[in-house]
Amino acid sequence: MCNWCISIAGFYRMLLVAGILMLSLCSKIIAQTVSETFQNPILPGFYPDPSICRVGDTYYMVNSSFEWYPGLPIHRSKDLVNWEKIGYGLHDPDQIAYRDGLDNSHGIFAPTIRYHEGTFYIITTMIGQGGNFIITSNNPSGPWSKPMWIKDAPGIDPSLFWDDDGRCYYTGTGAIDGTKGEWPGKSGIWMQEIDPDRGVLIGEKKQLTYGHASNARWAEGPHLYKIDGEYLLLIGEGGTGEFHAVTVFNSKELWGPYISNHANPVMTHRHLGKTHPIGQTGHADLVQTQNGDWWSVMLAKRHVDGFVTLARETFLAEVKMTNQETGITPVFNPGKGLLLTEQKRPNLPWTPVSEIPGRDEFDKQTLGLEWNFLRTPTYEWYSLEEGKIEIQLRPETVNELVNPSFIGQRARHHNYLASTKLSFQSRKRNEKAGLVIYRRHGNNYQLLKTSDKIVLIKSFQEGNKGDFEPQIVASVPFRGKEAVLGASVEGVKVQFLYGKNENDLKPIVQPQDYSLISDEVAKRFNGVYVGMYATSEGIESNNSAIFDWFEYEGK
Repeated sequence: MCNWCISIAGFYRMLLVAGILMLSLCSKIIAQTVSETFQNPILPGFYPDPSICRVGDTYYMVNSSFEWYPGLPIHRSKDLVNWEKIGYGLHDPDQIAYRDGLDNSHGIFAPTIRYHEGTFYIITTMIGQGGNFIITSNNPSGPWSKPMWIKDAPGIDPSLFWDDDGRCYYTGTGAIDGTKGEWPGKSGIWMQEIDPDRGVLIGEKKQLTYGHASNARWAEGPHLYKIDGEYLLLIGEGGTGEFHAVTVFNSKELWGPYISNHANPVMTHRHLGKTHPIGQTGHADLVQTQNGDWWSVMLAKRHVDGFVTLARETFLAEVKMTNQETGITPVFNPGKGLLLTEQKRPNLPWTPVSEIPGRDEFDKQTLGLEWNFLRTPTYEWYSLEEGKIEIQLRPETVNELVNPSFIGQRARHHNYLASTKLSFQSRKRNEKAGLVIYRRHGNNYQLLKTSDKIVLIKSFQEGNKGDFEPQIVASVPFRGKEAVLGASVEGVKVQFLYGKNENDLKPIVQPQDYSLISDEVAKRFNGVYVGMYATSEGIESNNSAIFDWFEYEGK
C-alpha cells in the first residue's frame, strides 16, 4: 500500500478514536447532569392553583393568571420536574377581553385541566366578567376554543370528572343549600352532571360536603377521582393564607355520602408557624404516572426575611395511596408529611427542557411566552423590528386599573437582577419610559427616564384601599437619548440602578423596601412582575420608547 494511502487510513483511524473518546466524554457529561433529586418549587414565581393531567407519557399543567393576559399558562413535562411553557388557554381577545376596570386579583381563578377521548378541557372562573366556563382544544399548545359559559353554576374553582360510563360531572364551590353563614367562612362542595362539550348542566345539584370539620372554613378547589373502585374527593380548605390545607373525603358511591377521612388534613403546614421556610400549602391536584405511581402538585409560599415576595408557587410531592379505616387515603411525602425543598425525583425518564433565556434581544417576530400584559390590549401598541421592541406612549398608567403600555414577566427568584436598555427622548414632562416592578396598581416601583431626568417613583396604597399618590423617591439629571436601567433585588431590599451603558451602572438612591410588593403588604392573589413601560400620563402622544434588550438574571 502506498504511503499516501497509509497516511489517509491513519488519519481516519485517529478521527474514529477521537470520535469514540468524544462520545464517551459526552455520555459522562450527560450522565452527570441526570439528577437523582429535584428542587421545589417546580414552577417558581407566580404560578398558583396548579392542575395537572397526563396523556400517555406526557404531563400538562395549567395555573391561575388573574388579571394578566394571555391567561391560563400551560406547561408540558415528561418527568414532572422539568417544565416547558407551551402556550395559553386564553390567547385571543375574541375569547375573552379583560376590560379596563377589572380589579387587582380578579380575572381568571383556579382552573382544572383534563383530557378525555382526544380532547383537552380547561374549566375555570372569570371573576368580574362572566363566571364559570369551559374551553377545549385538540392541542394543549393551542389554539383553544371560545368559552362555553355555564349557566346556573355559582361559586369558583370548578372541576370536571368522567366516570367509567363516560358521563361527566361538575364539582364546584359553595354552600348551595342555603346554609351559608352558619359559621364564619362556611362554604362547601357541590356536584351536578354536565355536558362538557356544550357547557350545559344536567339534572339536580347536590351538596357533597362543607369541609372536614363542623367549623371548616372556605372549602374550595375540588377534584374528584375514582381509585380502585372508590370515589375520592380532594379539596382545599382554610383559605389561601396561613391555615391553608388539603383534605379528602371518601365514598363508595358517586353521589355520596362523602365521609371526611380520619387522616385530615392530609397535607398542611398550618401547624409549623410563619417561621417555616415553606408555608400556606394547599389547592392540590393528583396525577398517576404511567408506572402507577402517584404525585401531587399544589401551591405553597416561600418566606424570605419574614415576607413572601414571590406569591404562590407550584410545588411537587410524592403521594402513596393507602387503604385505611376510612378508605383510600393519600399519604403525602411518606415519612415526612410536609413539602420538601429537595427530594428524590419521580421514576420517569429525565427530560430537561430549554431554560428561559436570560436576555431577550427581541430578534423574533413575536414576543416570547414569558411576556404578559395587564388586562387585554385592545390593539397592538408595540412592534418588534430590527432586534428592538418599540412601545407607544399612551395616556394609561400602571397606577390605574387599565391596560397600560407595560409588558412584564414574572419575578422567579428571591434575588435577581433585571435590566433593560432604553432609547427615548422627549421635551414633555408628562412623557416617561423605563423599568417597572409591579404587584398591583397601588404597589409598585417605577424607574423612568423623563425629558431631562431619571426618576424613581414609589406607589403605595395604604391597606389597599382608598386614594394614593405616587411619590418621587429620587431624581437625578440625565442627558442623552439612551439609558440602561436596572433593579437588583436581594431578599426584601431592591437597589435601583441607572447609567449610559450596562457596564457603568450606579445607584440612584439607597436600597428601597422590596416588601412593598410582598403578600403581607400588597395582599390578595396575584404575583410580582418586572418589565418595560411607557406612558404619556393622561395626554395623547405620538411618541414611543425603544427597548434594545431586556435581561432577567436570577442570583
